[in-house]
Amino acid sequence: MSAQKIALAQINPLLGDLAGNAQLIHKAAVDAYSQGAKLVVTPELSLTGYPPEDLLLRPAFIEAAQLQLELLIKEFAQYSDLTVIVGHPKQTSTGLQNYASVLRNGKVIAGYAKQELPNHEVFDEVRYFVPGNQACVFECEGIHYGLILCEDAWHSGPAKQAHAAGAQVLLVPNASPYHLKKEVLRIEVLRGHIAQTNMPLVYVNAVGGQDELVFDGGSFALNSRGEAVMAMPQFETGLGFVTVSPSGELEKGLITPPQSVEAQAYQALVLGVRDYVTKNRFPGVIIGLSGGVDSALVLAIAVDALGADRVRTVMMASRYTADISWIDAREMAQNLGVQYDEIPISAPVDALEASLAEQFKGLSVDATEENIQARVRGTLLMALSNKTGRLVLTTGNKSEMAVGYCTLYGDMAGGFAVIKDIAKTLVYRLCAYRNSIGDVIPERILTRAPSAELRPDQKDQDSLPSYEVLDGIVERYMEQNQSIVQIIAAGFDPESVEKVTRLIKLNEYKRRQAPPGVRVTTRAFGRDWRYPITSQFRA
Repeated sequence: MSAQKIALAQINPLLGDLAGNAQLIHKAAVDAYSQGAKLVVTPELSLTGYPPEDLLLRPAFIEAAQLQLELLIKEFAQYSDLTVIVGHPKQTSTGLQNYASVLRNGKVIAGYAKQELPNHEVFDEVRYFVPGNQACVFECEGIHYGLILCEDAWHSGPAKQAHAAGAQVLLVPNASPYHLKKEVLRIEVLRGHIAQTNMPLVYVNAVGGQDELVFDGGSFALNSRGEAVMAMPQFETGLGFVTVSPSGELEKGLITPPQSVEAQAYQALVLGVRDYVTKNRFPGVIIGLSGGVDSALVLAIAVDALGADRVRTVMMASRYTADISWIDAREMAQNLGVQYDEIPISAPVDALEASLAEQFKGLSVDATEENIQARVRGTLLMALSNKTGRLVLTTGNKSEMAVGYCTLYGDMAGGFAVIKDIAKTLVYRLCAYRNSIGDVIPERILTRAPSAELRPDQKDQDSLPSYEVLDGIVERYMEQNQSIVQIIAAGFDPESVEKVTRLIKLNEYKRRQAPPGVRVTTRAFGRDWRYPITSQFRA
């Protein structure tokens, strides 16, 4: 018995494009076969894309997936010594299951139903699937492979069960969404299984953006000592290969070096924007460019994702816009080579204020007048979007979204919120990272005090704690679920903690109306955060 080559197909499925996904699987498998691989592993639910959500409640969707699987089986029949693992939903006698079929020589030689169904964070698999309870072990050229799926790898039972059933090597197809530092956590968990079973394993992950989720790829293989012997790039499609010795051990192959947190987060945002815009067939995007750091970062991401020709920027100055904002916005657009337009908003703002003058008589000027400016800008951007078909990218960050430092139907108006899960302090780090690749963001944008420029001499910190304090409280309260007592004990002053946590609660109604955006933390506003709008509870 000779050594054999396994191919890891790190593909980017388009959810619901069953024929297109089948073609991706077929091409990857045939390319791998031409390079000597006899076993090809594709990601979890590779045939449908992940997560299908309530499409799984449609019988027509399940039937179409089954039909496409049968067509794929026939296509692979001509390669009699090629084994391909394909993920798909399967209707069984016990119910719908998250399934992986092992295809060879025109038939399904083995299959596995996922046992551990995640029902936390962004996952709702219990809503759709019933769990399996059987191990899957199949033979390929003398080696016995065990098969488990994604969440199964975060529990000890399925791996032990596969080992007890005779598996020598564990295969783990995944559709594992990205969050910061998750690649480290995955390896730590899987090394624990190896310590218990002494089985080497091959971990294959999907890549691509799906609504708010980004799948980072980063597929890898660990030998029986838990050492990485192969690692693929994150946020890129491609084939990876690992060789299995006749004894069932994995031999060392190509290992992509790890990236910094900033590099990972930036690439996640780029991929999330590219796939959201492209998969939903928007011809391009429009960004309201303010001369501030948030819109500068969003512009850089958009150009890196789509190319300058698909990005349009609009500067909408008011009477409060500083000259340096004009200058920096123009320079930023010029640096990246995008279309740049200027539309003053003074006239429409004056017209609205004149229309409301009688209604506002005797009332003092407050945030209402500031919000009129933001809403005029939102209206102009959406008008351009309607006329051109381009998607408006909003520029609000997580710090602002948390405390409601944003305007409904104003700066929140748009189709995709690129940095809604990026804290303000991380915004600056990502700008520095982007400039380390190529200097495109003017230095003054990074050093001047942040301002919404909706009233004279306005600064963000007039209304909010410093962003270092604000982001620390939001991270502990919202992402880590710490109590107010714990946050104060960590050194944050009680007044700031009370203010920030109160604002988080009060602004739930705003966040419910915000567009989707890329998730990069362990807990993002949206899929992860499910707090009631109407609630009187306060800790």
